[in-house]
Amino acid sequence: MLDAPRRIASISTAATIFLLSAACAGQTPPLTYPTTAPPSSIQPETTLNVSATGTVEAEPDIAWITAGVQTQAPSAQAAMAANAKAMNGVFKALERAGVAPKDMQTSNFALSPIYDHETVRVDGTTHGRRVLKGYEASNQLAVRVRDLRRLGKTLDELVSAGGNTFSGLRFALEDDTEVQDQAREKAMKAALAKAKVYASAAGYKVARIVTITEDRGGYPRPMMMQARAASAGADATPIASGELTFEARVDVVFQLTR
Repeated sequence: MLDAPRRIASISTAATIFLLSAACAGQTPPLTYPTTAPPSSIQPETTLNVSATGTVEAEPDIAWITAGVQTQAPSAQAAMAANAKAMNGVFKALERAGVAPKDMQTSNFALSPIYDHETVRVDGTTHGRRVLKGYEASNQLAVRVRDLRRLGKTLDELVSAGGNTFSGLRFALEDDTEVQDQAREKAMKAALAKAKVYASAAGYKVARIVTITEDRGGYPRPMMMQARAASAGADATPIASGELTFEARVDVVFQLTR
């Protein structure tokens, strides 16, 4: 049995021989390095997730009308011809009301058969059947009204010219970029104020913002608020344009320090 010094010498000699052999064979001996995961710069216990909302009110400056003409006739050709005649009158009436051609767009057009149901007896048995009665043509138009003072008058002109369907009226801002940004700014200020309250109560301070996420569910959107009359005169159809509210929602992660 080898004593301790001789065992160490033998191991050292063997290791030297191995390295020399590997070098002579043109091989590079494998090298190993210690691997350690970098420490996380932000610990979960030092972060705060805050959600906040900002709102801005503004008066609308445009309105969108969805209206049109439906006509019925015994034949498809007759229904289409009647519809075309009525729609031409609607277009002219809208132009007289100050609506530019670029602010009128066909949103839907349809031609469909009209059936009636009747009961007949054949060999003592009652049967139900569909009977073709004619055709219905429908032409729907999306109209942008820029002068809200003439909105009621525009609706009256549309109906007087032959428009017999009305499916929607919506108010908006033609360019809502500024009010959307104002809502976002309010949301961020509210988030920071809320974070400072929580941090102070826990004995911390807000160090920095880690992430900012805009909640798409709370994307600035218009909502009807208090009403305001918007008609051209006492004889025109009264319309309330109201006030729009734009809302922005953000989720912010803050880092806290002592």
